[in-house]
Amino acid sequence: MTVLEPIDAYPTQRIAGYPVRAGRSLPFGATRVPGGVNFSVFSNHATSVTLVLYREGEPEPMAELPFPESFRVGSVHAMTVFGLDVERLEYGYRVDGPRRPWEGHRFDPDLVLSDPYARMLTGHGPYRHRSRVTLDDFDWEDDRPPHLPHEDLVIYELHVRGFTGHPSSGVAAPGTYAGLVEKIPYLRELGVNCVELMPVFEFDETDNVFTGVNYWGYSPIGFFAPKASYAATGRDHMQVDEFKHLVKELHRAGIEVLLDVVFNHTAEGDERGPVISFKGLDNATYYMLTPDGHYYNFSGTGNTLNCNHPVVRGFVLDCLRYWAAECHVDGFRFDLAAILGRGSGGELLHNPPLLESLAYDPILRDRKLIAEAWDAAGLYQVGSFPHYSRWSEWNGRYRDTVRRYVKGDLGVTGELATRMVGSPDMYSRRGVAATVNFVTSHDGFTLRDLVSYDHKHNEANGEGNRDGDDANNSWNCGHEGATDDPAVLALRARQQRNALLLLLASRGVPMLLAGDELGRTQLGNNNAYCHDGPLTWLDWGLREENADLFRFTRRAIAFRRAHPVLRGGSPGSVHWHGVSAWSPDWSAHSRVLAALFDGGGSDCVYVAANSHWESHTLELPPAPRGQTWHLFADTAAAPPMDAFEPGSEPPLANQSQLSIGPRSVAILVTH
Repeated sequence: MTVLEPIDAYPTQRIAGYPVRAGRSLPFGATRVPGGVNFSVFSNHATSVTLVLYREGEPEPMAELPFPESFRVGSVHAMTVFGLDVERLEYGYRVDGPRRPWEGHRFDPDLVLSDPYARMLTGHGPYRHRSRVTLDDFDWEDDRPPHLPHEDLVIYELHVRGFTGHPSSGVAAPGTYAGLVEKIPYLRELGVNCVELMPVFEFDETDNVFTGVNYWGYSPIGFFAPKASYAATGRDHMQVDEFKHLVKELHRAGIEVLLDVVFNHTAEGDERGPVISFKGLDNATYYMLTPDGHYYNFSGTGNTLNCNHPVVRGFVLDCLRYWAAECHVDGFRFDLAAILGRGSGGELLHNPPLLESLAYDPILRDRKLIAEAWDAAGLYQVGSFPHYSRWSEWNGRYRDTVRRYVKGDLGVTGELATRMVGSPDMYSRRGVAATVNFVTSHDGFTLRDLVSYDHKHNEANGEGNRDGDDANNSWNCGHEGATDDPAVLALRARQQRNALLLLLASRGVPMLLAGDELGRTQLGNNNAYCHDGPLTWLDWGLREENADLFRFTRRAIAFRRAHPVLRGGSPGSVHWHGVSAWSPDWSAHSRVLAALFDGGGSDCVYVAANSHWESHTLELPPAPRGQTWHLFADTAAAPPMDAFEPGSEPPLANQSQLSIGPRSVAILVTH
């Protein structure tokens, strides 16, 4: 019997000594096929494209294979090359075409470009932008995404290197995906059920003119490629498998994985920036350009991706589908997402096709989509982001309101109430899952610094302290920076607990910044993007030093997860109180607020907040349905009496009154 083999297994001609045939246009990128590798790349304006092949680590190409005209379909050049050793192969493209920047064309055949669809880049050394081919042989075993309800998430934002890079982390592979795996028991003990990883797409760690360091990574060069230097096995080209192993182990622990993704710009910058990939492949397609060929800059970093161009839109979709389907990630947080709603000239689109496509994509259907709903050009869409009933938003108004209330500003008590019940003024039709509540994030002060500094201290960034936000709504509690004053330290500790307790008692999806539960400081630096070291790495010695804060945070998270009434319900299930029961004070001078979250069953929680510098005695409403009030937390109490284990809260001695201390928050629960 004759055995038929796949037709693609046969070369039809030789180019530069290699057997080849016309390739398949889709999928883009380098894909292993029987006997060879299929290379497919898009360029609408190129006059010629050449595949450049290298042996691993060698400076000169081992071969350059021009794509014959017959290998082009439309704007796609595709070729299958046979007989390659993919485990030692590196590759790129030379692309020629017009060099007329005023028309948007910047072709330069002297350069070898990265494949924008590469699943791996070499990631280090002088050839760090070269592309590689993945083997795609990872064993997922029985991995299934946890599929947690959005409103049940407690998100924990962390930096892969910073989380375990410090010597005190005690892990075998500090600063890597593998190191993070070793810390999963810590995440479980803390109680978070979702990690949001700051950018893990390949980026250049040296592309900063001030300190020479790019730590955060918000300048991608390889959108499909997990960062090699975050992998203990990165130099062995195992970063894809190591990242997948991280996801699998987090899922086994019941923890979802969100990626912080950057599609608003790239590391190529403006006219002065390097040519790495898009600029040389088809600059006029991939970037928003002015009529005379300059770069629009809505990102604040020099260039802006032309995300609603059909080709770029397809690229973004392909990328996210890859991370969801092949890497099993559970969702995405989109940096400066308001840009994704702009047209090619920067205009605001009424029905942005990219955002709509992401919302209705069949592969992304059950993945979380979270927008940072603003951009660097002043477009602020918190509450008005095109959501298609799918998108959530980082709620910047929640952050600002809680900060101002905890600080003691007047006139914010009424808005605090709105933020605590899920910001229905902005999200009434979308539900509480639409708002991702946070007080701190990577961008700005840590929680400890928020209560330790009135002003930013970014001198070490090399920009004359001009960088970073000036509107922090912070308060140093009486002394700027480090101090030994016990009264100041006690107040700062209480203010941190106040912010954490309000965050975890609010409806919406809470997000914590990694290390806030341990009192991590950046010494007042609110824009530490350019520091890769002790300033930004988590010092695990704080676990012992600030054990009380960790214990308090852990119990507050556990309390939230034990009480569904804090995670959802109609605004009508919340009743407001003040110093007198059933009489909230909405006046501008009010600093006292109490909320009764009553789900109608056995789940009933009373949250009282006082931002005044004096104590107050609050009249309590009767505990409903014949139950009695029990004290879960009181931030005015000295640790460890500031919070109890959920389920073991002691009964309140006086069931009709609650004394709430200066600048404090208390929570009662019925039993």
